[in-house]
Amino acid sequence: MNVRRNLRVRDISGLIESRLWAQILVAMGVGVALGLMLSPQTDGPLSLSPEAAEYWADWLRLPGQLFLNVIQMVVIPLVVTSIILGLTSAGDPAFLRKVGFRIAPYFIGTTTLAVLLGALVATTIKPGQFIDGARFTAATGGEGAEFVEAPAAMASVPDQIANLVPANIDNAMLTGNMLQIVVYALFIGVAMSIIGPDRSEPLSRLLQTVQEVAMKIVGWAMRLAPFAVLGLISDFVMRAGFDALVGLSAYILSVILGLGALLVSYWVIVFILGRRNPIAFAGKVIEAQLLAFSTSSSAATMPLSLRVAEDRLAVAPPIARFVIPLGATVNMDGTALYQVVAALFIAQLFGVDLTTAQFTLLVVTVVGASIGSPSTPGVGIIILATILQGMGIPAAGVAILLGVDRILDMCRTAVNVTGDLTACVVMDRWLDDVKQDTLAAVPETDTPSKG
Repeated sequence: MNVRRNLRVRDISGLIESRLWAQILVAMGVGVALGLMLSPQTDGPLSLSPEAAEYWADWLRLPGQLFLNVIQMVVIPLVVTSIILGLTSAGDPAFLRKVGFRIAPYFIGTTTLAVLLGALVATTIKPGQFIDGARFTAATGGEGAEFVEAPAAMASVPDQIANLVPANIDNAMLTGNMLQIVVYALFIGVAMSIIGPDRSEPLSRLLQTVQEVAMKIVGWAMRLAPFAVLGLISDFVMRAGFDALVGLSAYILSVILGLGALLVSYWVIVFILGRRNPIAFAGKVIEAQLLAFSTSSSAATMPLSLRVAEDRLAVAPPIARFVIPLGATVNMDGTALYQVVAALFIAQLFGVDLTTAQFTLLVVTVVGASIGSPSTPGVGIIILATILQGMGIPAAGVAILLGVDRILDMCRTAVNVTGDLTACVVMDRWLDDVKQDTLAAVPETDTPSKG
């Protein structure tokens, strides 16, 4: 298994060694410059007409769409195989129980921290008071809900709990319900661990092959990443321009300040709970952060996050392969912070005063809504519409945020990925005593025979 793993990670590891982060940084800079030059709002010598900008934006966005589609194509088999192989490589059911019982309260705790930080920033800065709500409502025609998919009616709590277990896994894969897919993989992985490696070895080898194929395809896609970043960034800048950014600068600043505070909190957690140097940690995770920032997708970043966790942070593979796929689905701290800031911003904008009970309900709702939200671009704005509808805050306010949602989506996704890698470091230390016994047993059962 160790030989196979070395072959499997060579594509991604080679990209890390070739300074993928530097290529992405250059692509981001070129994308911003190109977008500004071509934007109809700049009135420069190369600026395009709105019709021409719309046409060329589609072509600029093409590499990014291809990149994201390829990643999405393999993300389900990659998530399923990573979780199952992570659980089976652990072997010891006691190890699995310790991981599960510790990661669940950790994820809930950090998500709650993110929501409280967002609420603190939004209530301190009060970004909604810097803008005339009536002017923006008139500008959007008061029809903001038309720009956002209508939220589905919320199921009862018992139904939501029952729906965590997929009655039809094909339907879960068809609809992209990642939380159900994760639960399915957890069931399979735990069952394979219980029946033992001798009886589960044929299925394990099949899953290893599927994972190797998925990682090979991801390796091909990652070579397209700089071009994808250039196209996505230039498309955003060309479409949005600076007018939207300036008009909502107080709101943007509030979200970025909150995300920055959350990022600092992660460094503190790495230092206190993980017992590691936070500066060294920040330097090792930059590739994953940049890819998450440019693609706005935790799912697209998950393969690189796995490699960073195992190869650069030296996290035990069973822990990394369990925490990273699970975290990409349920650990959305950056998204939770953004949602509470956005909800309070819109409430301030339209003069809606929240009582203590409503504020508490907002915090609880955001924490619950962020768990299991799809790890794909733009999903935060849809979840926000659901939250606003339940809080009695005008849903038309969502349209105000659409112009700048892309840049904030990029920022919060980078923080989401950082949170997953932070969780890996913390779990790696918390489970150190059990981990040593588990890893010592792996080569004896998983190393292929030389014959």
